[in-house]
Amino acid sequence: MLPFIRSDLAQFSAYQSHPESDCAQPVPTQLDRLDTNESPYDLPSELKEKLADAYQQVMETNRYPDGGHETLRSAIAQYVNESAQLSPSLFTQAHISVGNGSDELIRSLLIASCLGSGSVLVASPTFSMYSILAQTLGIPVVTVGRNDENFEIDLLAAAKAVESTQNQFVRAVFVVHPNSPTGNALTIKELEWLRSLPEQILVVIDEAYFEFSQNTLVGELSQHPNWVVLRTFSKAFRLAAHRVGYCVAHPELISVVEKVRLPYNLPSLSLAAALIALQNRCLLLESIPDTLAERTKLMQALSQHPDLQICPSAANFIYIRGKNNLQSPEVYLESLYQKLKAAGTLVRYLKFGLRITIGTAEENLRTLNRILYL
Repeated sequence: MLPFIRSDLAQFSAYQSHPESDCAQPVPTQLDRLDTNESPYDLPSELKEKLADAYQQVMETNRYPDGGHETLRSAIAQYVNESAQLSPSLFTQAHISVGNGSDELIRSLLIASCLGSGSVLVASPTFSMYSILAQTLGIPVVTVGRNDENFEIDLLAAAKAVESTQNQFVRAVFVVHPNSPTGNALTIKELEWLRSLPEQILVVIDEAYFEFSQNTLVGELSQHPNWVVLRTFSKAFRLAAHRVGYCVAHPELISVVEKVRLPYNLPSLSLAAALIALQNRCLLLESIPDTLAERTKLMQALSQHPDLQICPSAANFIYIRGKNNLQSPEVYLESLYQKLKAAGTLVRYLKFGLRITIGTAEENLRTLNRILYL
């Protein structure tokens, strides 16, 4: 390792959407990509034409993007108020920060709260980037487990971790609502615990799948200045290629996030795409009932499988595990994962479970047949 590089980075691996072990066998050219929780639907052609027109007629490629994101932030605030049935004036652009995907916002929040002064608490399994980004910043990560039945956070362990001063004080807690990869929404007990945390602890509630779950806590932000809600345009709004995320929080917290983030962090094309998506949200979000109906069909069909346990989901994916009566559920799942991949279905393998994104009706049917008959 180069002598000027931090020694602790030697033990980390770069994030990969497809682990290196996936390359052990040939992959079919035609793939059903059900491994990254993207929407299976591209932008409608008329919206692509609007975006192309904006690029041709409005954008100057020799100029930097709008570094303050004022127009987009105002549009996001309007959508947040509307989608949560709140007062149209409750959230304004002062409550919004926009990032290069949620990842940049997570990193900015970690820098603002924990860098050099504390640790971050997560409950495993959950979105891996919380730990990855914290570790690359040299921030300690405290990990607690989950209930094996309903994936509720081990609240006793979490409370002890918050109270402990063994290493550094926990300065931030990250949760997903609903959780990825398991699909469960926060329970009443988990919400009570989050509400009980002192204001000295930043509480980050990731609502990446809000449009599918319709569960949101933005209405409680005014009561908790230490809370922040994360959202993304990568899922229901079909803009994964443009990498646009946003957070909603108290204006004082937003002002700090704005200080920490990189200047000109979003290209002009991404800003335009997010604005067009919001302006046409009824058109884009009308596919959600189809996705939820497909989720129900897939879960019901797979529930008949003798070796699989299907977990309830409030998101655009499902999480399946091997039943305890299997000699080795982990080996069974890895074998199933490899068979699906060889047949042309990519899903996310997570050691103790498989996460399957809900795709189109045709993709879901192929996946179901491959699971049942391979």
